[in-house]
Amino acid sequence: MVYKVIGLMSGSSLDGLDIAYVHLQERLATRQAPKGWDFELVKADCYPYSDDWRGRLGAGRGLSALDYQLLHVEYGRYLGEQVLRFVRENGLEYQVQLVVSHGHTVFHEVGRHMTAQLGDGAALAATARVNVVSDLRAMDVALGGQGAPIVPIGEMLLLQEYGLFLNLGGIANVSRAGTRGTNVDAGGGTAGGTSAAALASGSGGFVAFDVCPANRVLNELAADEGQPYDAGGALAASGSVDAELLGRLNGLPYYRQGYPKSLANEFGTETVLPLIRAVMRNGAGMKEEEAGESAGGGLTTADALRTYTQHIAEQVGRAVRSLVAGTAGAGPAGLAGTAGRMLVTGGGAHNTFLIGQLREVLADTGVEVVVPDSGLVDYKEALIMALIGVLRWREENNVLASVTGASRDSIGGAVWVGQEA
Repeated sequence: MVYKVIGLMSGSSLDGLDIAYVHLQERLATRQAPKGWDFELVKADCYPYSDDWRGRLGAGRGLSALDYQLLHVEYGRYLGEQVLRFVRENGLEYQVQLVVSHGHTVFHEVGRHMTAQLGDGAALAATARVNVVSDLRAMDVALGGQGAPIVPIGEMLLLQEYGLFLNLGGIANVSRAGTRGTNVDAGGGTAGGTSAAALASGSGGFVAFDVCPANRVLNELAADEGQPYDAGGALAASGSVDAELLGRLNGLPYYRQGYPKSLANEFGTETVLPLIRAVMRNGAGMKEEEAGESAGGGLTTADALRTYTQHIAEQVGRAVRSLVAGTAGAGPAGLAGTAGRMLVTGGGAHNTFLIGQLREVLADTGVEVVVPDSGLVDYKEALIMALIGVLRWREENNVLASVTGASRDSIGGAVWVGQEA
């Protein structure tokens, strides 16, 4: 059966709503390959947020309970309207079977078993008049998991030609694929009777975690120069690394935590950015080429971008090294073949300067940094949201406990029937 699904993704960078219409079909296991899913990215687009919506979504944490719920419903209706617009613009009337919405994360307090994404699924379903799956993270968090990352189930089932995955969105996260040659069944178990959690728990298992804030911080800094983002990393490339600031960033406690672990958006906006801006105002750092002399004066935007780009590259490098070291069969030169190919997606994959820094940092690991076509770069998360929703519709596990640290794999998502009986 071919599932015809729309996936919706609103990332922490607040650049817009990603919409992907995809065809998904299950591929059974063979002697040559494990079970997986084939996909076709039929149509996709990003609808930029207006300044009004960007401001309202960004201010969600400060609202009263009533105002938050009202925004939740209003944003759900907005999502439904965007689905109808997308369907109309692409001639998809009467073709979409299911809409899967990630929503927009406002609260992520996993220590208190709570995560909240704006975008009421009932309002979306009623507006678009189609069946909807939403609230994809809540079940995992209720089971003691991080609720993030949730895309590894899609990486495992859709993109089996890669062994490592890096998403450079508002937050950077990294995944390492599970053991090859084991056939995962529809319920999350394997042909040999091993659960997905057990499969991923060993040294060759599927693990993933949030690395560091990425585009959310870079975009905020680029906005100081009147730009929505640093196109190609050109501003960063013109700056210099501030060694002291880089050391402070790399010394933040989160980076010493083991995985599974995840980041809330506020780590970037309330911890990282204030640290950078303090150095920009006070000139407390030291540029590398000044050999220990005080930088004197405030750090420029270009220097801040250069330093933070280096921070991202170093933290991703550290994360990838830890994953390579934990992979069975990894020798001194790292991984080879499929296992040594890292797929890089998300808006940051367009930042050619950052990609260059990553390749430099990982040069001695044997890891090949692969940037795919722009469709997969920009819409991989929306694509995987669609798959997660299909798995929920089929009542199959769609979140891996090995990734999130939950007590078990789970079937995440609330179903809203928007179609008439």
